[in-house]
Amino acid sequence: MSASDAKAYRTLSSLLERRTGQTLMANRHWRIDMALKPVMRQNSIPDLATLISFIETDADPKLTTACVEAMVNNETCFFRDQANFALLTGPVLDTIREHRMTTRKLRIWSAACSTGQEPYSLAIAIAENPEKWRGWTVQIMATDVSTAALAQARSGRYSQFEIQRGLPVMQMLRYFEQRGEEWIAKDNLRKMVTFSEHNMLEPARHFGKFDIILCRNMLMYLSDDKRSQVLDGIAPLIADDGILMLGAAETVIGQTQKFRASKEFRGFYEPAVAAKHAGLSDLRRTA
Repeated sequence: MSASDAKAYRTLSSLLERRTGQTLMANRHWRIDMALKPVMRQNSIPDLATLISFIETDADPKLTTACVEAMVNNETCFFRDQANFALLTGPVLDTIREHRMTTRKLRIWSAACSTGQEPYSLAIAIAENPEKWRGWTVQIMATDVSTAALAQARSGRYSQFEIQRGLPVMQMLRYFEQRGEEWIAKDNLRKMVTFSEHNMLEPARHFGKFDIILCRNMLMYLSDDKRSQVLDGIAPLIADDGILMLGAAETVIGQTQKFRASKEFRGFYEPAVAAKHAGLSDLRRTA
């Protein structure tokens, strides 16, 4: 790698981490090259060195934002990690439902939702069981740092390739309609999800409390200190008996003291305060 290329990647890595918290891995430079080529072409920028000069002087803030949007990893699909997702929408959701029978209210946050396949998968899982959720108020909130990804998520528009990734044919036909080469989420599905822009490195106490929080496959792109920051920021937003779901390659171990592995559901996490409450209950029963 030339000295100019190394400098360019340092600048891009710094920009990406400053704006989103994501770290640009050295072995992923090829992906950044591919991601930035359309941006450079659209803005008639001849080479990477010229692009970097624009970024360093912030000559065009919209261009800088476009570069960040292009570099953010938005990889996702419907019902991603099917085994874990089935555990979430089955036993985990059933347990939370039992705990909320008195209020009949359920709040779920799909954090770093990318182009929306995850929250729509949650909405489909709820809609597939109308009798179970009749009379309930179910709120699914989805957030992401990328305005471009959120625009697609809100529109519910997916290509043939995107719609086929993880979504069974019957559910595709039930909840989406084909228009030309795109598949568009039907209104009843889109109305189940509220999308908003949010950077996971920023406070979000105004979001209120959630029964289930999904923050999957995002922490793996952050540095250790940023992972701890995100997890500690999530902790005040989850109910004492709530459940946190991370990606299959992610964990809270060594990252935060505010969550622990769930004793009931492997691969899921619960607030550390839940363990304290459980301990107090045990003491009261034996007193």
